[in-house]
Amino acid sequence: MITERTHAGLAAARARERKGGRPRKMDKPTLMMAMTALADPKANPGDVAKRLGITTTTLYAYVNGDGSMKAAGQAILNQDSDDLKKPPKK
Repeated sequence: MITERTHAGLAAARARERKGGRPRKMDKPTLMMAMTALADPKANPGDVAKRLGITTTTLYAYVNGDGSMKAAGQAILNQDSDDLKKPPKK
């Protein structure tokens, strides 16, 4: 019975376009700043992460050490473009 209620609650949340879980620290502006900062060969990734308010692990999950984007970073950019395509909520 608990499982059924849980599944029903999750389905209702999905119907309201809600997702569970912790919000991501990385967004499009932060990603762009990280890519720009790491493109500089003299940049220290630890300092870049500290300035952006994220950990180096999070930084490297989205951006390579040379400033190029990883698949997770591309997903953030795609997510933002998908949000622009959706009609506004009422």
